[in-house]
Amino acid sequence: MIPSHAATEKVDQSPLFLAIGMFDGVHIGHQSLIKSAIAEARCHGGKAGVLTFWPHPSVFFQSPRPTRMIYPAERRTDLLKALGVQEVFELPFESGLASIEASEFPFWLKRRYPTLEKVFVGANWHYGKGRRGNAQSLRQDGPAAGFAVEAMERVSYGEAPVSSSRIRAYLEKGEIEEANHLLGWPYCFKGMVVSGRRLGRKIGFPTLNLPWTYDLVPALGVYGVRVRSLDRPEWVKGVANLGLRPTVESWATKPQLEVHLLSAESPWREGMKLEVEWVFGLRPEQRFDSLDELSAQIRRDREEAVRRFGQ
Repeated sequence: MIPSHAATEKVDQSPLFLAIGMFDGVHIGHQSLIKSAIAEARCHGGKAGVLTFWPHPSVFFQSPRPTRMIYPAERRTDLLKALGVQEVFELPFESGLASIEASEFPFWLKRRYPTLEKVFVGANWHYGKGRRGNAQSLRQDGPAAGFAVEAMERVSYGEAPVSSSRIRAYLEKGEIEEANHLLGWPYCFKGMVVSGRRLGRKIGFPTLNLPWTYDLVPALGVYGVRVRSLDRPEWVKGVANLGLRPTVESWATKPQLEVHLLSAESPWREGMKLEVEWVFGLRPEQRFDSLDELSAQIRRDREEAVRRFGQ
């Protein structure tokens, strides 16, 4: 069966150097692979591209615990473009794609991307129906389809390979600095400011409220962050609480990000889209017996964040 999306992709006639993978988080291992494709494209006067997929295959195969993505697809595209990728091809992971036999995949790939010159994959990458294809088989079959293949070994950090699952584990434990080391850039959240109860302002710590929209939810807690908007690109330091606000809203079920800026006044208002970079963790979220106790802890959090940012 020919997949419904098997038509030739509309690209120019430049030789295409293509990195393939999910690239969730676009971490330092992904960056190494993608930068190799970019370097060869520049060397040979070609174009650097990335072929990726959405949703994660675990969603299509209806896993009882589908993989939670570090970033939404649009954020991943932004990061790929920031690296210097010229073309991002995102295919829906659905039955047509999942049914391609591993032996047919290289020829399907060449038909879809006729100017394909070379493919770059991780050494542990699998493809095709039943995941029967791997980097070694692609190296063997790629030349017959008309393209070269480079399979790159995984990048290690510390004593273990860098992986998206390792980053997810760090985020879920609130170990933001460890996650950032593997990502190669600060973990980032983008969201729209919404109106709140203005309780923070009443206790002396006004906040910007951003409902959480990402698939993966890091550990609920307090973090040192930097904030900016697209129309005001300078970063402003702050303290953020990702949580359910148990001291004031015992009924809450969905986390919200509340950002208190270390500067005197926020330049942003309801309806503006902000980018929040997470720099370090401060403490887990906790419930306090009174607003006075909450206010005293926020003051300590603020002082600690000022100290950490000043280091």
